[in-house]
Amino acid sequence: MLKDMTEGSETRHILAFTMPLFIGNVFQQAYNMVDAVIVGRYIGQNALAAVGTSFPVLYLMISFVLGLTVGASVIISQLFGAKDYRNLKRAISTFIFVLLATAVGISLIGLIATRPLLALLRTPEEIIQDAASYMMVTFAGTIFLFGYNAISGVLRGLGDSRTPLYFLILSSILNIYLDILFVKSFGMGVAGAAYATMISQALSMIFCAVYAYTKIELFHFSLRDWVFDKEIFKNAIKLGIPASIQQMLMSMGMMVMQGFVNSFGSVTMAAFTAAGRVDSIAVLPIQSYGMALSTFTAQNVGANRFDRVKKAYRATLVMVLLTCLVAAMIMTYLGNGIISMFIKGGDQEVIRQGAQYLAIISVFYVFAGIMFVTTGMLRGAGDMIPSSASTLVSLVVRVITAYILSMFTPLGYLGIWWAIPVGWVFGLAVALFRYKQGGWKSKAVVANAYGAGR
Repeated sequence: MLKDMTEGSETRHILAFTMPLFIGNVFQQAYNMVDAVIVGRYIGQNALAAVGTSFPVLYLMISFVLGLTVGASVIISQLFGAKDYRNLKRAISTFIFVLLATAVGISLIGLIATRPLLALLRTPEEIIQDAASYMMVTFAGTIFLFGYNAISGVLRGLGDSRTPLYFLILSSILNIYLDILFVKSFGMGVAGAAYATMISQALSMIFCAVYAYTKIELFHFSLRDWVFDKEIFKNAIKLGIPASIQQMLMSMGMMVMQGFVNSFGSVTMAAFTAAGRVDSIAVLPIQSYGMALSTFTAQNVGANRFDRVKKAYRATLVMVLLTCLVAAMIMTYLGNGIISMFIKGGDQEVIRQGAQYLAIISVFYVFAGIMFVTTGMLRGAGDMIPSSASTLVSLVVRVITAYILSMFTPLGYLGIWWAIPVGWVFGLAVALFRYKQGGWKSKAVVANAYGAGR
């Protein structure tokens, strides 16, 4: 169901939109989480490390398209808030064309670059074959991942965060079944986990596309409706390039961080993989608040309702602070038990290092939460450069701090753990400065880009 957020309670809109986003993000993360748990328990520590070291490389390849998705989603939400349905349909068509075409290119580049990138990461010899197998299957299925994200991103921009969730839940359940079937029963190894994910993502894309075409009038495209609008594309690029650069630099930073971790051996790699998967689930609520506020902001900026944006921002901060407190308590007191779920035979050193990671960073979730919410609001307003700058400052500080603390102090691998919250603090400072300065209020693209006569 499409939802107009330009009227009604700001808090209710944010909560109602956040919950499906959160649950959907949990299931999206569950794809990687399930892969990690199953390969770790049924194959072993090296397989778990292989899945972990693959993630930054995969993220690098898809990061450019993720940035374009952000730009396109802002335009779609602002057009919907402005009730400009003619240009909205042209924007949806253009967005889908660009994303699917780029997905094909990303797949080809990824298949060619897999092994050189793994070598660049100093991946241990005993892990590199499994990592390459996992990555190549994942790259082959990139079009399914992007196709689902394209359609569900449009639906969320139109205020519908529930429908993509239903199909994602179904495909996630299928992914668990196929993971166990391929890895445990068929003995397909790490590649089996990747095949399970690819098949599940393909089905979620198909289900979402069929629903959108049959149930939502804006998706009823005739042949002449499938257009590539250069003006809309230019504005999507204008908004998306800063986010794309941000995403790509983030992925490169993640690769550098993975390289630091790899230098401490397979035990620390396995601990980092397991704890990173848990952390990625723990921060999903606050990330979902930021995504919800971004859509809310875009619709209300399109309707010129800046008063509602400020009210929603303050209400979202209160919800985030409470959520961060709960997450920190869970990570601190249950860390050992959670990490042990990933480890075959209960390797105590892996569990100890992973639990240390969770205990250190969870205390600082509040800084990450405020940063995510503030940058989400800035993105929704179309103020991409400060939003991207906040994330990049956080990343650069994280990498530099990790290098210094892990290589030149007695902390060793713990320096990598501590570098993460240090980065959050600096990124938050940039985002809050821009919000207080107020320049984001003049960054709406819809009013200036599209006239009623187009």
